[in-house]
Amino acid sequence: MTVFLGCGFAAKYLQGGGNFSVPLQWMLGLRRLKQDAIWLEHMPSEGNVREDERKIENFQRQLRRHGLGGRYCLLYHQKPEAAHDLDELRCVGMPKRELLNRLAGPNVLLNLSYSIHPPLLMQFERRIFCDLDPSEIMFWMTKMELGQSSHHEFWTIGLNVNATDCRLPKLGVSWKTFFPLVDTKLYRPKPRPRLPKFTTIGQWYWSGAVEVDGDYPDLSKKHAFEKYMDLPKRVPEARFELAMHMNSDDPELERVRKRGWLIVEPHRLAGTPKKYRHYLASGLGEFTAIKGVDVSWRTGWLSDRAAAFLATGRPVITEDSGAGKYLPRESGFHFVGDLEESVAAVRDVLANWARCAREARACAVDLFDSVKNLTRILDN
Repeated sequence: MTVFLGCGFAAKYLQGGGNFSVPLQWMLGLRRLKQDAIWLEHMPSEGNVREDERKIENFQRQLRRHGLGGRYCLLYHQKPEAAHDLDELRCVGMPKRELLNRLAGPNVLLNLSYSIHPPLLMQFERRIFCDLDPSEIMFWMTKMELGQSSHHEFWTIGLNVNATDCRLPKLGVSWKTFFPLVDTKLYRPKPRPRLPKFTTIGQWYWSGAVEVDGDYPDLSKKHAFEKYMDLPKRVPEARFELAMHMNSDDPELERVRKRGWLIVEPHRLAGTPKKYRHYLASGLGEFTAIKGVDVSWRTGWLSDRAAAFLATGRPVITEDSGAGKYLPRESGFHFVGDLEESVAAVRDVLANWARCAREARACAVDLFDSVKNLTRILDN
């Protein structure tokens, strides 16, 4: 049986080392399971052929660096109307004839966040929808077709989606849950860093839209971090760093820096999967705020980035989306809801880092390991 990993967001983001690392964890887990796995990456053109080729070359280079040079088929198209018509797509890596031969035999598609659409989607024998962003995916399922009619199984990292306190719309879809994947053989525990730094990586601004009770709230990191902005002043013995891109003339740069936060360029420090791993290990742990809708809707969402921090032996301080009850008491997580709780969590990590680091690594191995979660999905 061929296990296809359907992805549509890795190749097109040239400098997104963390973004690329998400499907990479899946492929490395499938390799550890000794599956005949193929990374099927869909990449539409953005109108610049030279830039498209740079993205394709970078995609191939990153796969070779992780031992996956012969395990991919990138589906490239220049015409938007032919987006998921295999006859109109150029296959890079695996020849189209070999792809068709594999589609004719036993196969399964792990379709990450509806990356592969019909008509191509319908050629796969077993189609598994794997949701990586429950608040947005499930909301938009109420507005349009997002694969709910064309998959056999539905899995989500929203750990709390089937609980009575979760406000996500289900639309009759039977969701099963899994933990965000991290390859615990690639991400290894690292020694305590010299600087007492807490950091995170992300996008300061967010252009998506989710309706909540007739309103469209601000779901950006900019908004989510606001109530924690005095944290550097409250814990001056620690360093707080945000790896988030802002233009050099953005007034947010000066405003955030005045509150005691350091801003660094993620494309420079975490532009490849290797740099991303190195950057995570450069801190004592992660401090981050999350989209308010995940907290208010109690989705149970946890990030793949948090899983990677844990595997590196870095504790995570974040907000609780309802996921806390699915974790052991000593999980490496500190869940907070306001500035005072954040101050206490940071001071606990500073004072007890060795214990927190051991708990973080143990939780990653026990719950977030890619092999364990992929086994649950494929054997279900």
